[in-house]
Amino acid sequence: MADTLLRFGVLLAIFASVFVVSQLLLNSMWARRAHTAAVNKRLQMLRQGSSREQIMAQLRKNAPSQHPNLPSFLAGPYENLQRTIMASALPVTPSQGLLLMAGAFVLLTSVMLFAIAGAGFPINYGTLLLTFALAFCITFAIPMLVLSFIGQRRRKRIEQQFPVALDIFVRALRAGHPIASAIDLLTREMEDPLGSEFGLISDEVAYGAELHDALSGMAERWNLDDMRMFVVSLSVQNETGGNLAEILENLTEVIRARSSLYMKVRALSSEGRMTGWMLTALPIVAFVGLFMVNPGFYLSVAQDSMFIIGAVILGVMYLTGFFMIRRMIDIKV
Repeated sequence: MADTLLRFGVLLAIFASVFVVSQLLLNSMWARRAHTAAVNKRLQMLRQGSSREQIMAQLRKNAPSQHPNLPSFLAGPYENLQRTIMASALPVTPSQGLLLMAGAFVLLTSVMLFAIAGAGFPINYGTLLLTFALAFCITFAIPMLVLSFIGQRRRKRIEQQFPVALDIFVRALRAGHPIASAIDLLTREMEDPLGSEFGLISDEVAYGAELHDALSGMAERWNLDDMRMFVVSLSVQNETGGNLAEILENLTEVIRARSSLYMKVRALSSEGRMTGWMLTALPIVAFVGLFMVNPGFYLSVAQDSMFIIGAVILGVMYLTGFFMIRRMIDIKV
């Protein structure tokens, strides 16, 4: 009996020791991870020794800009691509991204044509159309869907952060900080993506830019009405005077009420938006997945002359449905 109790006590002591040590290690890891997550990209770059000029160039690398040299039917999509890449924080320019996707498209098309020819299938117009469509889906369509999803998440995150940033800004003004100091406080307190954006504003003002121009640039980069209202409030207060803290406090209430209404609209339209995502992504994913699992399912019918006509009709129907769904779920609040 005594041996059993002694063995039980030793096992209990070992279990308690392992449990305490594991908890200490996990708490240390969680604390370090929380501290790392609280530091935005700009502060990380400053800690690594990057200069303000390098940080500004990196953060403004993909800022949307006008392209008067491009035709009108190309300037709009290129600007949307630039805005999507900026919102998704991808460390490449739109030109580099398009070049990478084009190179991957050519490489994948060549490999697939060699594989199809090696498998004994003849290379005709139907096979070429099938190969081009599959390579386009893998190298262009799927990456753009992923980038759009990531960009929408970061855009939603910045919309959630902005009222909190205004609260911090108002408290700093009430505590006696000037506007520049209040913005610098936001650069050290806010997480990404808003923390780095206000850090970029702080750097631009430090190098001689007007505060109004720097804030307007941030609003144009993200194309958010809340930021534009913030810029207008600062401009009106600068021209007419008044209690800026009270003005911004009222603006915060308006933004939160508008956000609440926007969330209600999103909740009511969630079914339509999910349907839009499914009808956009599912045909592409199903097409690529089915070809990877069973290439002969498509290659066996690609020899038929009706395959090209059917593929073109399906492509036109897909694009028509895509644009119609985008228009239906694009609800402005």
